[in-house]
Amino acid sequence: MDWRPWIDFATAVIVALVAAVVVVAVLAAVVRGVGRRRPGAARLVRTARPAFRVLLLVVALWIATASAFPLPDWKPPLAHGFLLATIAATAWLLASGLVVLLEGAKSRYRLDVADNRVARRVHTQLSIVKRLGIAVIVLFAIASMLLTFPGVQAVGTSILASAGVLSVVAGLAAQSSLANVFAGVQLAFSDAIRVDDVVIVENEWGRIEEITLTYVVVHLWDDRRLVLPSTYFTTTPFQNWTRKESALLGAVEFDLDWRVSPSDMRHKLDEILDATDLWDGRTKVLQVTDAVGGLVRIRILVTAKDAPTLFDLRCYVREAFVEWLHDTDAEALPRQRVQLVESAGARERSGEEPQGLFTGSTDAQERATTFTSSNPVVEPVDRIVTRGESE
Repeated sequence: MDWRPWIDFATAVIVALVAAVVVVAVLAAVVRGVGRRRPGAARLVRTARPAFRVLLLVVALWIATASAFPLPDWKPPLAHGFLLATIAATAWLLASGLVVLLEGAKSRYRLDVADNRVARRVHTQLSIVKRLGIAVIVLFAIASMLLTFPGVQAVGTSILASAGVLSVVAGLAAQSSLANVFAGVQLAFSDAIRVDDVVIVENEWGRIEEITLTYVVVHLWDDRRLVLPSTYFTTTPFQNWTRKESALLGAVEFDLDWRVSPSDMRHKLDEILDATDLWDGRTKVLQVTDAVGGLVRIRILVTAKDAPTLFDLRCYVREAFVEWLHDTDAEALPRQRVQLVESAGARERSGEEPQGLFTGSTDAQERATTFTSSNPVVEPVDRIVTRGESE
């Protein structure tokens, strides 16, 4: 057996691998030098390095196999395999580059600032663009790999001819999924919700944690995750507390006794707000909004830089006033009063004789006489004797 062709092939493989290593080293040195001045280049190297190395390795082995493989019958299937691997590695490299590009754009907009409305909008849109871009790259890669097979190429014309019918059938079969996809794209570019927005959905308070093409993840206040389809936010009303800005205004209400002093409460409110960093200094209002029945309603309005801070501020103000009312103004605590009152007319009627059908008035006595006049009245014997003696 002649080993020379295999030795030549091994030599070609080694040369190809060395060439690939040299290319990787040179490009890494160049990018490392650029990365000292531009952090984005270094980030690109870290993310795209595996895909780029795999692509160079596949191409180097493909060249070595095409030039020096000793078995001619095996060259076509090997070349086809290397072609598929090259397409896959190229798609991987493109997806990595897209991720690095979009993540670099995201890093320019920080979310850890007081007013991050624009940053949240950009992060939301770039997240959707990244998912769409990766999906398109994967679809094109799969289509390109399928088209390398002769059988697929032969039926390509008929597939394209029936694409209209297939699209209608697919649309009817997956209309809910497609509706969620379109709703996800609409949410990303209509600016209705953004990542890190504070929302009220399904009577739950939380933040938008993730927006995908088909669903939205809401991080609730108690660390639960509420997963909703994208169509929920396009068809159902919901509250967005950070639509324009993060700063919010909140209310604290008390039902107190009529003996409460609103002026004293205003002075106490100033002391409470001056002693905390939760209040942003924009608004503080104390008003009597209702005074009916046995209670007076006091409403306090305060502002904070964002929703979590506002919640803590409202609890802080409520707790401080509860302690202050107990310690210094106990008369202002709410009470329920019950007063039993008897009217003067009732007292006068209580001394009168009862009115009956035949007694109690002149008319009643006449009525009694009418009913008894036909019957003789027999006087008692002792009354007759007494009358005779007197006569």
